[in-house]
Amino acid sequence: MFNSKLAIDLGTCNCLVFVPKKGIVLNEPSVVAVSKPENKILAVGMEAKSMIGRTPDNIVVYRPLKDGVIADYKVTEAMMRYFIKKSKSKFGFLKPEIVVSIPVGASSTERRAVIEAAKSAGAREAYVAKEPILAAIGAGIPINSAEGNMIIDIGGGTAEIAVVALGGIVTSYSVRAAGDKMDEKIAEFIKKEYNLAIGSQTAEEIKIRVGRALPFKKEETFEVRGRDLIKGLPRNIKISANETAKAVAPVLEKIIEGIKHVLRETPPELSADIMNKGMILSGGGALLRALDQLIAKSTGVPCFVADEPLFCVVKGTGVVLENLDIYKKTIMTKK
Repeated sequence: MFNSKLAIDLGTCNCLVFVPKKGIVLNEPSVVAVSKPENKILAVGMEAKSMIGRTPDNIVVYRPLKDGVIADYKVTEAMMRYFIKKSKSKFGFLKPEIVVSIPVGASSTERRAVIEAAKSAGAREAYVAKEPILAAIGAGIPINSAEGNMIIDIGGGTAEIAVVALGGIVTSYSVRAAGDKMDEKIAEFIKKEYNLAIGSQTAEEIKIRVGRALPFKKEETFEVRGRDLIKGLPRNIKISANETAKAVAPVLEKIIEGIKHVLRETPPELSADIMNKGMILSGGGALLRALDQLIAKSTGVPCFVADEPLFCVVKGTGVVLENLDIYKKTIMTKK
C-alpha cells in the first residue's frame, strides 16, 4: 500500500514542506490574513505576506507562531491545513504521516499543541522532533557518532544551540531572540538615527541586502524609503552595512551568550571534539554576513556555515521521515 509522508519545518518566519523522493515542495511565509468581522481566513503564506502593512482596519495580517511555538492555535491549524493540502495534491485522498520540527526549549504543552494542530489539519499520525538535531542531520553531521558536534540553528523566532553525540542532545539552550529581533532592531535604529519610520518587510530587506555582524572597511549602502516622523512625508535615506552591524549587535550578543552557556555546560571530552571540528551554523540567520567570524572571535572556537543553511532543518526532517522506524525510538515524540 502506498504510504504518504510529509516533513514540515514549522518556522516562525517560513514554513517548508519536504516530500520523500520529491524534496522541498513548498517554501512559504508563516503568515495569515484574517478578516476581523467574520473571523475568516482570507489568505495564507506568500499572498498574506504581500498584504503586510497594506490592509484596511477590518483585515489583520500576522504570524500565528511566536518564538517557534504556537501563539494562536486555530490560525496555526488553518495554516497547516493549507500547507498540507497544497503539498498533498501529490497523494490524492491519503492522509499523510507527518514529522514537525519544534524548538529545543518547547514545553510538553507546546509539543502537544503542534501534534494536535497537525492531526486536526489532516495528518493520520504526527510526530515532533527537536530542531537542533534535525538541523545537524540536514547539515550532514554524523549525529550517531561518539564524537561531539555543536550546531547553532538561527531562525526567525529562536536561536537553538545544542551539542549532539550518540544520536541525542547532550546539552542545549534556546535563545528567544533571532532574525525577527534583528529586523526590529534595524527599524528602531533608523527611527532613532534618522527620524524615519519603516515597516518590518523593509527592515528585513535591509538585513538581507547589507546586513552584517561585524563592521567592515569597505562600506556598502542601501537606499531606504520610509515616512519622516517630523514632517509626516515620504523620505529616502541611505543606510550603510556598518550601521546594520551596530543595530543588530544587541541580538547577536544574546545569541553569543547562549553559545557560551552551552560551551560551559559541555563535558570536557566533547569540548575537545568541538574545538577540533568547530561549530556549524544553520538557519536563515546564518546568512548574516560575517556572523561565523563574530562567533569564532567571541568564543575562540572555529565556526562554519552549513551548505544551504536555510534548508538544514527541513532536509533533516526529510531524512528522519525516510527512516521513521529507526528514529521513532530515539529522537521523536508522539505526545
